[in-house]
Amino acid sequence: MGNALLSGVSGMKAHQQMIDVAGNNLANLNTIGFKSGRITFSDLLSETIREASQPTSAVGGINPMQVGSGASVASIDKNMSQGTLINTGQALDMAIEGEGYFVLNDGTKNIFTRVGTFGVDSNYYLVDPVTGYMVQRQGVIGVADGFQTTGDNAIRIPYDVALPAKATTTISYNGNLSADKVSVSTHTLRLGSPFTISGAAAAGTTEIDKLDQFSGGELGVGETGTITITGAQRDGTDIGSVDLTVNPTTTLQDLLDELNLPALFGTDSTATLDNGELFLKDDTSGYSKANVNMVWSSATSKTLALPYHFQLETPGGNVTQDTTITVYDSLGTAHILNASFVRTDTARTWDLVIKDVSGDTKLADRRIESITFQTSGAYGGLGGSDTATFQLDFVTDGSGSRTITVDLGTEGKLDGLTQFGQDSTAGPSGQDGYTWGKLLSMSASIEGTLTGLFTNGIRKDIAQMTLAIFQNPSGLKSMGSNYYEPSANSGDPLYTKGASSGCGPIRGGMLESANVDVAEQFVQLIQAQNGFQANARTIRVSTEMLRELTNLIR
Repeated sequence: MGNALLSGVSGMKAHQQMIDVAGNNLANLNTIGFKSGRITFSDLLSETIREASQPTSAVGGINPMQVGSGASVASIDKNMSQGTLINTGQALDMAIEGEGYFVLNDGTKNIFTRVGTFGVDSNYYLVDPVTGYMVQRQGVIGVADGFQTTGDNAIRIPYDVALPAKATTTISYNGNLSADKVSVSTHTLRLGSPFTISGAAAAGTTEIDKLDQFSGGELGVGETGTITITGAQRDGTDIGSVDLTVNPTTTLQDLLDELNLPALFGTDSTATLDNGELFLKDDTSGYSKANVNMVWSSATSKTLALPYHFQLETPGGNVTQDTTITVYDSLGTAHILNASFVRTDTARTWDLVIKDVSGDTKLADRRIESITFQTSGAYGGLGGSDTATFQLDFVTDGSGSRTITVDLGTEGKLDGLTQFGQDSTAGPSGQDGYTWGKLLSMSASIEGTLTGLFTNGIRKDIAQMTLAIFQNPSGLKSMGSNYYEPSANSGDPLYTKGASSGCGPIRGGMLESANVDVAEQFVQLIQAQNGFQANARTIRVSTEMLRELTNLIR
C-alpha cells in the first residue's frame, strides 16, 4: 500500500502539470504567434519482487514480478506547427509562412520570434514596439542610397532621408511610324524670348530697330561685342562660324542681313522678324536639317541675352510625328523635351530631332539621323554613322554637357519602333530620371526585402531583413514575450532570407495566429481532471485500508 500512496501522489503531481499546460495554452489562445505546449508522461522505476528466470528442459521460464512507483512528466514540448495567417492590412505587420524566425537584437544578443508586429521608433528604426528590440538586416541593400549604415545591422526606415534626384540618362520610344502617310512640312526655326523686341523707340526714330532696344540688351555708346553664328544648311552641311560685330548702331536688320547672306545659308532659308521674334524658314518644304545657333561675347563686359538654341517650330519632313516627355537634370528640375520623328527622302528612313527643351538648356546634338526599318516593319538600327544619343547641357544644374541615350528598340524585332502602313503612334515609353522625394509608404517582399514608395513615384529597396531557421525548432527555449533563444538541443541559427534555404516566404500585412486547438485543450482538461481524481481516489482507498489495518489491534 505504500507504493500505492506514492503512485497516487506522483500521478496527482503529473496531472497538475498537465492542467497547467492546458491552461497556459488556453490563456494564450489569442496570443499572436503563440505555439501550444504538449505534455507526455512516463512511469517511474518499478520495484522488482521477483526476477525472471529462463526456461529449462523440464519447466518453462517465468516473467519478472514488478510493482510500479507511479508516473512522472516525461516532456513538455512545443508544437511548432504553422498557425493560421490573418490579414491585418498594416504595412509593417509580417508573418512567415512555413519555417523560420524573425531576428531581433535586445542590445546584447540576437533573439528570435514568429511575431511580426513591427513599428518605427522616434529614431526611425524598425523595432518590436512592445520591447524596443531592433529588427536585424543583412547584405548591402540600402547602403548606397544612404538609407542604411555599414556595420549597423539594425534597420532604419528613412522617413527623414530625401531620395536624391536622378538626372535622365535614357529615353525609350515605341509605337508605329507611318509607312504610307504623306504630310510635307516646312522647316522653321524660331528665336523667341528673350530675343523679343520690348523697348522704347530710339531717340529721333519711330521704330525699335537697335539691338540694345530689346529685353536683355544693355549696350551703350562706345560699347561693342560679337554675335557668333553657327549651324547647318538644309542638307546638313556645316555653315562654319560667322561673326557679327555689334555696337550701339547695329540694327536688327543687320542681323537679318547676316543670316540671309548666300555664303551662310545660300537660298535655302530666309530670316524674318514677326511680332518681335526672329524666324529662319526654309524656302521650300520637305525634309531639312537646317539649324542655327547664336552666341554673344562682349568686349566691354555688357550683356546681350540670347537663348541657347533656336526652337524648331516646325521640323521639315515628308511626315512628322510630334512627341513630348518630361526629363530631369541632376537637381531634379523637370524639363519638357519636345521632339519629332521626321521621315526623310530615303525610303524607310526617319530622323528624331529635338524641337525644344524648356528651361536654360543648350543643345549640342539635337538630331538622331538615319533611323531605318526593315521590309518587315521591324526596327533596323541606325543606317549612318550617327549614334542614338542626344547631347544636352542643363545650365541650371551646372553639371555640364550630358549624353542621353535613346532606346529605339531591338534591331530586327518589334519591341520598340515599327513602320507599318498605318497612322503614326510613336511616342516616349519612359525615361530613367526623377525629381527628389520623401518616403511615403513601405512594403515587404516574400524574401523580406523592404521596398519604399517615395513621393516622386519611385520605388527603392530599403533593407533586406534577416531571418533564421534551426535544425530542431522544438528545442528552442522560450524567453517570454513571444521570444526564443537557442538551447543546447536546438542547433545554432542559420541566417537566411525569406523563401530561401528552407525558410518560408514572408507575407506582408499579415500576422500568424496561435496554433492552439480549443477542442483538443478541452479534452486535455477533462483527461487531466479524470487522472487527478483517479489518483486522489487511489490515495483515499489506500488510506482507508491502512485505517482498517490499524483497527485490527484494538
